[in-house]
Amino acid sequence: MREHPIRLVASDDLVRLRITVFFRGLLAIPHFIWLLLWSVLALPAAVANWLATLALGRSPGALHRFLAAYVKYVTQFYAYLHLAAERYPPFDGQDGYAVDLQIAPPATQRRWSVLLRGLLLLPAALLVSVLVGDPTGGVSTSATLFTSNLGLLPAAALLAWFASLVRARTPRGLRDAVLYALLYGAQFWAYALLLTDRYPDSDPQALPGLPTRADPIELDVRDSELRRSRLTVFFRGLLSLPHLLWLQLWGVLALLAAILSWFATLLRGQSPVRLHRFLAAYVRYQFHVYAFLYLAANPFPGFVGATASYPLEIIVAERPSQNRWKTAFRLILVLPALLLSGAYSVVLSFVAVLGWFSSLARGRMPVGLRNTAALALRYQAQLLSYVLLLTDAYPHSGPVRHDALNDRALSPGAPPAQGAPAWRLVSSPSEPPAHGER
Repeated sequence: MREHPIRLVASDDLVRLRITVFFRGLLAIPHFIWLLLWSVLALPAAVANWLATLALGRSPGALHRFLAAYVKYVTQFYAYLHLAAERYPPFDGQDGYAVDLQIAPPATQRRWSVLLRGLLLLPAALLVSVLVGDPTGGVSTSATLFTSNLGLLPAAALLAWFASLVRARTPRGLRDAVLYALLYGAQFWAYALLLTDRYPDSDPQALPGLPTRADPIELDVRDSELRRSRLTVFFRGLLSLPHLLWLQLWGVLALLAAILSWFATLLRGQSPVRLHRFLAAYVRYQFHVYAFLYLAANPFPGFVGATASYPLEIIVAERPSQNRWKTAFRLILVLPALLLSGAYSVVLSFVAVLGWFSSLARGRMPVGLRNTAALALRYQAQLLSYVLLLTDAYPHSGPVRHDALNDRALSPGAPPAQGAPAWRLVSSPSEPPAHGER
């Protein structure tokens, strides 16, 4: 796969000054004003670029440089606003910021793609609205850190704001979730402004520099198949009904088992073996059902949550010793994760809708959408396992590296990747080897 023309470079070390974090919204006011002024100029420049690209087959150099600087500036500013970077950003989109874009020079574009760019944008606009949390993809001057239209980006930033005030450091998972949304938003706007005719890449696994983690609740991929049966895709909702009903019934028993497990873990520091196995099977089964329903996998799942029985699998570690304080206050500690879970749930729903149409048209689930669904499902499984006391490791909020989910691995016979990745992490901050957020 050829390199994406819009690539992200991150060199931030995750350290934050509490005072600048606390006043981040106020410190950003000059940039909001400048962004408004620049956007006024960017609109006619975008129209001129559309007409010129339609006539010449490529974006003129001057317009390309102006609009590229605009997209770079917006990305740098929003990285600062959403706590993916600490240093105050420049006002001109110059190179060298802690979170920056590398934008390729003008290239030949297909005129039919330029002519129909507005229509072609619609699927990406739906996804960018739930990743960035704003229908404009993150460049609206009315958006703030505490926007009520929470998507993945503002939800992760809100949690990072509280965490940075407490720890003087942004958790790695939250920072990576922010960067993932920012990169997709940047690629969306580069495509919209005709800086490239390469469609935005939704695949979080296409981003080198992601951490490889060993969590108690892990995603395991046993099948690289992306083909989908159009018939089962069309009736996926109906086919899922028996599983959804059984899942509700099983959930009643799981709730009772979780209450018993809570008392036992609080007293003994470890959940009983049988309760752990029962709840682990429930988590696996729920993951199988939702992976099928949301088109992350194709086979009809079994009804018992058996291990190694599905292409996408959740591996639950053997029952660990757990901190009694974390056990006692589990329902309070889980509240921040529930906020991010809500954002991931919306992303998952939109991905399923886009994947449904694409699978019907092509008989194949796009790898980017499949991997985005896998990311959301993995987070939901880790959250459920945390609530059910299968582990006291907090859910990891950002994408992590899964080689089996890589698009080259998933597409047998696909050519090897060439060129630079879409995401480059210049300096990986050293982190303690602990479970949960890093």
